[in-house]
Amino acid sequence: MGLNPRELRRALKRMGIEAEELNAVKVSIETSDGKTLEVESPQVMIIRAKGQPTMIYVVGEPREVKREVKEEAKVTISDDDVRLVAEQAGVDLTARRALEEAKGDIAEAILRLRGSP
Repeated sequence: MGLNPRELRRALKRMGIEAEELNAVKVSIETSDGKTLEVESPQVMIIRAKGQPTMIYVVGEPREVKREVKEEAKVTISDDDVRLVAEQAGVDLTARRALEEAKGDIAEAILRLRGSP
């Protein structure tokens, strides 16, 4: 069931309100409780009063979409790696943080600490 956009535009125009239909393919809505709703092939209109967008009107059947949560693998950093990076970069305790930021990549951690790009 869809609303006839032409009839809606005419009725709104009589009241001094503009309506613009968008050629939308999909509308996605994320709610504050973490749900995601999608509307495929929606009918979407932007309604303006006095030239200002005041409302977006969406008609279509929403369906809930499950979001996939990807977890990054935890990198284990040995004390030997920390000592090596600290010695090579001429730093102390910042070596562990640099290794963590570089995801365990010793060369990258040394370059970061030395200020190389």
